[in-house]
Amino acid sequence: MMSYSELLRNLSIASDLVVVRQTPVVRRERRMSLISKEIEAHYQQVSEAERLLDGVGEVERLRTQAILARHLPPPPAVIFDVGGAAGVYALPLAQQGYEVHLIDPVALHLEQARARASKSWVELASIAQGDARRLDIPDDSADAVLLFGPLYHLIDRADRLQALREVRRVLKPRGVLFAAAISRFASLMDGLARGFFADPGFRGLVAADLTSGQHRNPTNHPQYFTTAYFHRPEDLAAEARDAGFDDVQVLAVEGPAWSAGQFLATWNDPAQRESLMQFLASIEREPSILGASAHLVAVAHRTD
Repeated sequence: MMSYSELLRNLSIASDLVVVRQTPVVRRERRMSLISKEIEAHYQQVSEAERLLDGVGEVERLRTQAILARHLPPPPAVIFDVGGAAGVYALPLAQQGYEVHLIDPVALHLEQARARASKSWVELASIAQGDARRLDIPDDSADAVLLFGPLYHLIDRADRLQALREVRRVLKPRGVLFAAAISRFASLMDGLARGFFADPGFRGLVAADLTSGQHRNPTNHPQYFTTAYFHRPEDLAAEARDAGFDDVQVLAVEGPAWSAGQFLATWNDPAQRESLMQFLASIEREPSILGASAHLVAVAHRTD
């Protein structure tokens, strides 16, 4: 069977949506409406790549990379980073020798990914605009798929299952899924840690989050996030299983540490940071504290 990269190389003309290694000059993405206007507006205001550079965002990034390092097959395995934004995870993986294809619905993210790749002299196998529910990828193409973001913004369970089933379709047998979710309790803990809880409007958002998991932000306050679904850990596991995955594990990314009052002082001390990373790895599967983590990652396999 022709691989995805071979298929791209055999295209006589690069499409408007794909950047391949043989194509140094690319055309701008079509401004397709793949996500709602309020979600796209949020990502126009907030830099996802910069969010992950320090503080709580940095622990999220480093812990996610540690999880990937333990569960990914070795290079040069084929990885699709679906919802890959500006390439925060895709570019380091490509540097390690993986064949990485980045897909995101936000055109600005793709422009940022290209700019970062060019600046760091890292080649991604392709960069494409796309929808996690309808991947333009042949069956059995990927050794691993990262789904870091799409499940946040698919409010309906049917849409989340469709995205997960699409991942299963494009994975090779024994391929591995990494699916990120936001904890049902994240807005409550974040509001208390960062002072948002003083706002009665924010407390109203928290009440809705805890009741239904559906997070709405009619104020459009950029720090209050945007339209999203917040998972209970057991619901994330159930969705992966219902989509046909086996060997499902749900891991806590930041654990309970991210909302602690002395977190930043601890994180900024190298010795304490090293110990904290070790402790977070040791408790990442502890069922009693999974929901206290801001983010969860489901690791699962296609076993047929």
